Amino acid sequence: MTKYSCLLIIIILIFGNSCTKSEKKENIIKEKNLELQFSEAYKAGVEALENGDVLFAAKKFNEAEMLFPQSIYAPNAALMAAYSYYIQDYYGDAIAELSRFLTVYPYHKDLDYVYYLIAISYYEQIVDEKKDLQSIVKAKKYFEIILDKFSNTEYESDAEFKIDYINDILAAKEMYIGRYYFEKKKWISAINRFRTVIDNYETTIYTEEALYRLVEVYYMLGLINESEKYASLLGYNYQSSVWYEKSYILFNEKYQENKKNNFIKKDKNNSTILKKFKSLFEWDE
Repeated sequence: MTKYSCLLIIIILIFGNSCTKSEKKENIIKEKNLELQFSEAYKAGVEALENGDVLFAAKKFNEAEMLFPQSIYAPNAALMAAYSYYIQDYYGDAIAELSRFLTVYPYHKDLDYVYYLIAISYYEQIVDEKKDLQSIVKAKKYFEIILDKFSNTEYESDAEFKIDYINDILAAKEMYIGRYYFEKKKWISAINRFRTVIDNYETTIYTEEALYRLVEVYYMLGLINESEKYASLLGYNYQSSVWYEKSYILFNEKYQENKKNNFIKKDKNNSTILKKFKSLFEWDE
């Protein structure tokens, strides 16, 4: 290698190091600028939220996240944007932001809060329990995710309470439809609805009535063994229930009625009575 070649290599290395240091310095300056812009946008979002301008607040929080997505505070900005929409009842926008959060930050430490806020956003859209079925079902889904994925979360007890309430709503709907089918004498459809209550919503207040309705339907269909099975379940679990009392009356009324009918039928065919009856129309010749 010649003297000039060595000199050229040294110059390249020096120039290269100089460029690298310059680029690093430039990147640091850019990062600091981004941090400053992030901070300013975030503070503007907080200020707007405190003043009740939630849409502008959400916009600034989104802006902060986009300016510096590498920041450790970027997930906070995304959550604040979702929260801004939520507190002003923009539930659809809140859910959209939170769903995006789950995609972008799938391992964040506050995922239980994210799922809870999604569940609550659906839950608070329930206005008419007979019509808002989609919101009811989705709220239940996300409350159940909280219980399944996050043990000892602070949202556990509220999630359990709201699931119980939702189950009462869903069970009431099944009972309403089941009674309709019962009145129309569509027995199989009625049975399916009452069984759904027992199978899926057994902890609700409608379980007792559902059991009684099955006792009633199966009895009317002449499936006495099935009817007795549900009557036994009703008696075992809800002996003091008014629905058990109704099933007891149902069986005893039918039993007494059948016993009476059988007695009359037997008496009509009784040969002694028949002979006595005939003798009334006989005379001596």
